[in-house]
Amino acid sequence: MHRGGRRNVRWRILACLVGLCLAGVTGMASAQPAAEQPDVRVVVDVSGSMKTNDPDRLAVSALDLLVSLLPDGASAGVWTFGERVDTPLPPGRVGDGWRERALALPPALQAYQEYTDIEGALRQAAEAEANGWRHLILMTDGVIDLPPSRGAKPEIDRRSRRRLVETLAPALADQGVVVHAIAFSEQADLALVERLAQRTGGLASLVESPEGLLGAFLDIFERIFPADRLPLEEGRFVVDAGVDSLAALIFHEPGAEPLTLVAPDGSRYRADAPPEGGRWRVEPRFDLIRVPEPLAGEWRLEGPVGERSRISVTAAWHLRTSPLPATLYRGFPLPIEAWLQRNAADATLPENLTLSVSLEDADGEVQSSVTLEADADGRFQGRLPAPALTGNARLAIRASGEGFARQRRQAVNILPAIGAVHDPAAGRVVLAAEHPRLNRDNTRLHGELLGETLDAEAVGEARWHLPLPDLDAELRQPLLLTATVTLDGETRELRLPRLMLNPEGRIGIDQADLAGPTLAAERFASSGDDAAPAESASLADRFVEGVNAVPGMLRDAWQAGWPGLVDRARRWGGDPRLWGGIALGVVLLLVLARRRRLRRPRSRSHREEPHV
Repeated sequence: MHRGGRRNVRWRILACLVGLCLAGVTGMASAQPAAEQPDVRVVVDVSGSMKTNDPDRLAVSALDLLVSLLPDGASAGVWTFGERVDTPLPPGRVGDGWRERALALPPALQAYQEYTDIEGALRQAAEAEANGWRHLILMTDGVIDLPPSRGAKPEIDRRSRRRLVETLAPALADQGVVVHAIAFSEQADLALVERLAQRTGGLASLVESPEGLLGAFLDIFERIFPADRLPLEEGRFVVDAGVDSLAALIFHEPGAEPLTLVAPDGSRYRADAPPEGGRWRVEPRFDLIRVPEPLAGEWRLEGPVGERSRISVTAAWHLRTSPLPATLYRGFPLPIEAWLQRNAADATLPENLTLSVSLEDADGEVQSSVTLEADADGRFQGRLPAPALTGNARLAIRASGEGFARQRRQAVNILPAIGAVHDPAAGRVVLAAEHPRLNRDNTRLHGELLGETLDAEAVGEARWHLPLPDLDAELRQPLLLTATVTLDGETRELRLPRLMLNPEGRIGIDQADLAGPTLAAERFASSGDDAAPAESASLADRFVEGVNAVPGMLRDAWQAGWPGLVDRARRWGGDPRLWGGIALGVVLLLVLARRRRLRRPRSRSHREEPHV
């Protein structure tokens, strides 16, 4: 087996084992009745581009992981898409039989097709009715590529992309459909992935490693099936008397020293001697320990305790919150309501109860926090200060009282309230509202460049143009942007991220991200409000493109073997690129043959002696 094959097998084993163990943790994640369980629908890209952009077959590993994560009784199904959309696993109730059918799907996930119809896949996967919210988990390289039989390219790809962003995504949100999107390559259309998630209230992420895959699915799963946790600090956690059972999922590096779990009474447990009635599973990258009716008091773990380790519990009290958005906006505070829900009739509310919320960046540093105030009904309310940075972050909700502590974490994306991008060719800055409530009627935009104040002009419902003076092409200049916003009778001034003006276009990736998914998507697709329509490719351009594509087409056919060759021949029959390449090849052969005849030397009367 070659190295790539061994690596793929390791990926699948890792994902499946993590999922099987996490199922033990997440089985207690939701106390909802089956009728209210969310409906999970996995939509997997099997296009030819995924063969290049997902060489480690992360999609297969991801499906193994998710299948095992889903709790019994949940509703789930699997769709695949390329040029066409298939349903290898129709929606059904998750159980042992469903999991067996799901884990037998990998061959269907590697039956690659030539094109990529993301729009069609999302439409079909969202059609079936559900008892609760429908969560679509889209796994793709995010590049739309429709067959030329549907129209002229690239116009049909751009139109499909525009329908996805402007029509389908809002419609799905109105129907209670959430799209979580995972991209498998930096070459993906990340702006499209982010836009789909933002418009529907989902999460978006880029995955390029086993750790990234694990993190992305944990974030998505915690949003769909939130669970209470005990605080875990330096391998220690405190169990209160109301805890019925706990599951410790402890991550570590392969080959790490064995873990030891020490109970409050000093009892020591190991994998070969777990607590009475408990289970202990050991895998190369993690241990899963389940303890029924744990003793109250402080427990500790001896050994390596990796990042993202967690202690999940079922208990008499359950921490609840109002719906938490997946996207926050810089400059806008977040109203939050949280409370404890009684799961046992005889449970007593902890004394001196306090609830707090904090916003942590990707490194775990607290960026802002607030202590919630209790009302007469026992609900705690407050406003988390406005985020000052953009990027990936997590909300941490904590409840604490005498001998009591719970917490819950939710991943969020933070965007600028208004995105900005420099258009050097037009001599202006284009601005677009990312916050859904901002528009031309309640928002005024200004810029400051070298002490000069510039006013933006509204050119659409949520779009502005800021004309710029003549700029020195060799000078990199910062533009300070300010928004005056009036919402709910309150007027505030927002400072937008600084925009570096550089006519040479030397804007780095991090700075380009400040534009937000709206403008980033438009720049990627060249489909802005006043972008010039793309010129149709000339016959010569299409001919050269076809010639360049022939070697790759033939190589893929050779690798696919005789059945693949037959299938490709059937599809290529209507592809003008192939016939153009063949015609050019014939012409070139004829020209070369004629030139060889014309250049053939005449017979000589003497023979040259051979030499080295």
